[in-house]
Amino acid sequence: MEENGGMLLKTLVEEIGLQIVHKSTDYDSKMITNSVINRPGLQLAGFYDYFPPKNIQIIGKIENAYLMQFSSADRLEKFDRLFSTGIPALLIAHDTEILPECLKATEIHDITILKSQKETSELIVSMISRLKDELAPSITRHGVFVEIYGEGILIVGDSGIGKSEAAIELIKRGHRLIADDAVVIKRVDSKTLMGSAPELIRNYIELRGIGVVDVRRIFGLSSVKWTEKIDLIVQLETWRPGTEYDRIGNEYHYMDILDVKVPHITIPIQPGRNLAVILEVAAMNNRQKRQGYDSAKEFAERIDHYFDTLQG
Repeated sequence: MEENGGMLLKTLVEEIGLQIVHKSTDYDSKMITNSVINRPGLQLAGFYDYFPPKNIQIIGKIENAYLMQFSSADRLEKFDRLFSTGIPALLIAHDTEILPECLKATEIHDITILKSQKETSELIVSMISRLKDELAPSITRHGVFVEIYGEGILIVGDSGIGKSEAAIELIKRGHRLIADDAVVIKRVDSKTLMGSAPELIRNYIELRGIGVVDVRRIFGLSSVKWTEKIDLIVQLETWRPGTEYDRIGNEYHYMDILDVKVPHITIPIQPGRNLAVILEVAAMNNRQKRQGYDSAKEFAERIDHYFDTLQG
């Protein structure tokens, strides 16, 4: 598993559109390594058990109203203790007044102070969403990633087996390319993997004998997509005579990627097989399984019922 090292604080500030009130001396190099945003209400009240000092702290109208109940000396003491933990930044939300005691403690402890007119809850949601995406565990795998009927299909197999050619045929049939050759896979939660293309090769596909082509320019904007959930992994391999391949579909296999189990099937390749159509059927069948209908299971039950009837 490959863990991302973090996200630069200044990158997050620029993307969310936050106003800088005070820059710490290490602002340009400060890394955010945790996606949780903390409201330090309990800490301002003096409770520091289980406090996450590596998280960005955010103060809104409620925290500000609470602080206004105290004297200037008490407020300075509260900010002094909060900043002494080494938090990466303090964000003042909802265009709330920045207390002079906060600014004084900032100069002492060299903490970045940020401000926004947005509501506290809105800021928390947008920042957590961006940080989760950036900090998600990720890995890069060789393969082709396409969207077929809304299903994210990751096609893997030996180099030259026909993954890109199948993708082009699928694009011609109205489906979308997400990544060719290299697929960046991120685990966004305990059960979900998202795939995308490295920025350098996004929208491009390599076809042996032709070269690299820009799918978006040739087939239009609707032929590509930036990211998609990985719903099924299809392993392509050369048909090997004598090998027993699943003919009923009642065998269930999974591939473990970043500790997430993804349904996995193997499709043997030989001349005359329409791979694009087979992949379309695989996508539709996988979607039906996720929605609760399993044709292989139903077929097996019908066979069992048939023989039970004969024996009866």
